[in-house]
Amino acid sequence: MATFLRPLSYQYLWLYNTISRLSSLVVGGEKRFRSLSLEGINIDANTKILDLCCGSGQTTQFLVEKSSQVTGLDASSTAVDRAKNNVPEASYVTALAEKMPFSDQQFDLVHSSVALHEMETKQLREIMQEVYRVLKPGGFFAVIDLHKPTNLLFWPSLATFMWLFETETAWKLLETDLVKELKIVGFSDCQQRLYAGGSLQVIQARK
Repeated sequence: MATFLRPLSYQYLWLYNTISRLSSLVVGGEKRFRSLSLEGINIDANTKILDLCCGSGQTTQFLVEKSSQVTGLDASSTAVDRAKNNVPEASYVTALAEKMPFSDQQFDLVHSSVALHEMETKQLREIMQEVYRVLKPGGFFAVIDLHKPTNLLFWPSLATFMWLFETETAWKLLETDLVKELKIVGFSDCQQRLYAGGSLQVIQARK
């Protein structure tokens, strides 16, 4: 069950952005946080990128600096409207991540920034299958999201954040092996890196 702070953070964009910027300090700031999952992936102006669960465009604004073919998708029409205003360089679609209105093998890269932890287990698997479907052969699924800390010193701050802003799905993700789930779907060459005492994970999975 979500706390009262969670809906407030989505209602007031300044609050959400403030939380995001403060949280990203643990890896060196927002710019580095938004680029961590893209490191090592070759991106040019013609790379077709899907910003999955794009929200108000917080990561989309960094993606359009790398490619002129960025599409943002979110289930919230309010979020999409905000993204259009914040990052007009991208195109946008309002749709569910588990039922994407795209043809097979349409994108070179699908990116997800701290969104998977909001999904139920069944929904998460359906999303992975959809991502695999819309990716071109050789394409990448790049993810940054929460992870169970490997350094106990990071548990208090992560737990406090989750108690204040997250739902039970986030706690479930801490017990989920995303690499294993991605391999079940069909992804290969899944590389995982951990940051912030293991409380953040970056995964690059190739189709």
